[in-house]
Amino acid sequence: MSTHALPLLKYRLSLYGRLARFDKPIGTLLLLWPTLWALWLAAGGFPELSRLLVFLLGTFLMRSAGCVINDIADRDFDAHVKRTQDRVLTSGKIYLWEAVAVAVVLLAGAALLLLFLNDLAIQYAFVALFVAAVYPLFKRFFAVPQAMLGVAFGFGIPMAFADTLGQVPVVGWVLFAGNFFWTIAYDTAYAMVDRDDDIRLGMRSSAISFGRFDVLAVAVSYAVFMWCMLIVGQSLPGSGSAHVIYWVGWVVTAAYCVYLTWRLRTRDRDDCFMVFRANNYVGMPLWIAIALQLGW
Repeated sequence: MSTHALPLLKYRLSLYGRLARFDKPIGTLLLLWPTLWALWLAAGGFPELSRLLVFLLGTFLMRSAGCVINDIADRDFDAHVKRTQDRVLTSGKIYLWEAVAVAVVLLAGAALLLLFLNDLAIQYAFVALFVAAVYPLFKRFFAVPQAMLGVAFGFGIPMAFADTLGQVPVVGWVLFAGNFFWTIAYDTAYAMVDRDDDIRLGMRSSAISFGRFDVLAVAVSYAVFMWCMLIVGQSLPGSGSAHVIYWVGWVVTAAYCVYLTWRLRTRDRDDCFMVFRANNYVGMPLWIAIALQLGW
């Protein structure tokens, strides 16, 4: 390889990394925490290392592939939105065929991981892929497309239970429901950043549909989420007094959700984006509490 070709290759690879959001891990983290909750709950403690590695890598690959698919679907709209107009595909830094190739590579990597899962988990994986693929289209006609994202971002939960236990118990579906409402909360805050642009372009979002009740909707979503996590805590083995570590994590998370809702009241773009990103610290303490409660 010539000395001129190597810098060009590195530059193209850096663009592909930006396309897949390697430089913005918040989405991966928001997808990762509920998967980790489920892995620890299903195993009753530290999961098998091989299973943990498969789900970690799968989370990373599927989130990255989802970002690429979303950019391909929204390439004609992103140029007209302040937050997205500089994305590499929209701005013309890469060609459409390159974006498709990156998506195929990422999906192929995720598909290889299916070899390590059982049949039930694989079935859930295909449903998750379908939901993730059609999610961008729902922004064209569905009043609350964030609901589809909530479903897509929760499939690591039944997959983790299915692969660990061979079934998804009731607590797994309660966790799935809780994560659904958590996703509605943080992605509505995210949608509030783009609300003016989305209205102008004729796109749909929960921020638009909820209107002046947007902050209230986020507060209610957080409340339902924490109620579901309350049920999850009650399902842990042992008596209530033995769950002190989990309840400390639950209280800390609930208090932080109240704070984030309070910050959202300004509806300022920067505050809304800050609230979205800060949800990493909603998922993290709950996982730490579950892991400490059940054992590392």
